[in-house]
Amino acid sequence: MSDDGDLLPDGNLIRSVTPKRLATFSDGIFAVIITIMVLQLKLPAKPTFAALFEQWPLALSYAVSYLFITIVWINHHFLLRFASTSTPRLILFNFIHMFPASLVPFATAWIADSRIAPVPAFVYAAVILMVNMGYHAFAWEALPHPGQDHAVPRIRRTVLTRSYVTMAIFASAMLIALEIPWLGFAVVTCVLLSYMRPEIGGGRYGASPGT
Repeated sequence: MSDDGDLLPDGNLIRSVTPKRLATFSDGIFAVIITIMVLQLKLPAKPTFAALFEQWPLALSYAVSYLFITIVWINHHFLLRFASTSTPRLILFNFIHMFPASLVPFATAWIADSRIAPVPAFVYAAVILMVNMGYHAFAWEALPHPGQDHAVPRIRRTVLTRSYVTMAIFASAMLIALEIPWLGFAVVTCVLLSYMRPEIGGGRYGASPGT
């Protein structure tokens, strides 16, 4: 297998996709997502502070979504440190993880334009939940399974347990958003902060993808 993920002599495309190449592809998706969100920012209707202040839903939703994409990127690279090879399931789960993440700009624009209305807030929380579900599947495959590596069972247990708990909270935030949209949005924002340090529970381990 070549380091840059070139097609192998036997023509096996899946085995030619290294963790390094998978990380590079995913980085490109994250960059596009952020670019789309930036392009969705609107200028104030008038050159006044009052008009600027009226854009607070857009600024708030953009800031939270930018934080979210940052956290997803940090956790994605943390998990790839444990992947020595890119299995077909790892590649599949990576695409599944990226799909709902690509919907973040849409959810961000809608919740901003609606000034955090119930249904857009519900959809926003739903998108975050789907990203977390994809993350859970990706983590399940990327992290060594019990018996494969004695050094990381605590990391695996912590990562998967945290995703179970946060998925339940995100699902609750969806229901809360239908009644009190700003509270549902606030719950989503607060829960995201629990992912700021993906290494909690196991310390630092593993090499960078492709090394």
